[in-house]
Amino acid sequence: MAVPWRLVGAVTLALIAWAGAWQVQDWRYGKQLAEQDRLHTDTLNQLTMAAATAQQAEQDKRLALEQRLAASDKTHSEKMTNAQKAQALLRDRLATSDLRLSVLIDAGSTGGCSVPATAGAGGVVHGPVRAELDPAHAQRIVAITDEGDRGLIALQACQAYAKAVSTRAPAPP
Repeated sequence: MAVPWRLVGAVTLALIAWAGAWQVQDWRYGKQLAEQDRLHTDTLNQLTMAAATAQQAEQDKRLALEQRLAASDKTHSEKMTNAQKAQALLRDRLATSDLRLSVLIDAGSTGGCSVPATAGAGGVVHGPVRAELDPAHAQRIVAITDEGDRGLIALQACQAYAKAVSTRAPAPP
């Protein structure tokens, strides 16, 4: 049996051409895949940097809000302490009879009773008709106003907190 060398040579040549084409395609696609991988890596790096920048901006906003809230809390505490000191001083002055509370009385509501008017600070000038309150009643009135003052101060603090939390600070340039 005779070996057809031409056929074997042609098949071998075809196989070498096919393998060469395959290798060239591999190099070309390898280059494209490497370029695509580089672009993908660049994109991921840019996204990571953008996310880090956004996270830092949000942390800065949070820190600024925390600082504003801390300052507001300090102001609230100072107001509350000052109000409590003022109320304690008022209660002490009422308890020691250093201060008396009085109320204005309508001249027509005295029922014909003669209630002496309190004298002014500089003389015996009669002003509107006033009645002095019992010290125990004055203490209760002061306690009620103390609770009211503390409630108003707490309400102001809550409103300031709600306003600070609900408003978005403008993003830094």
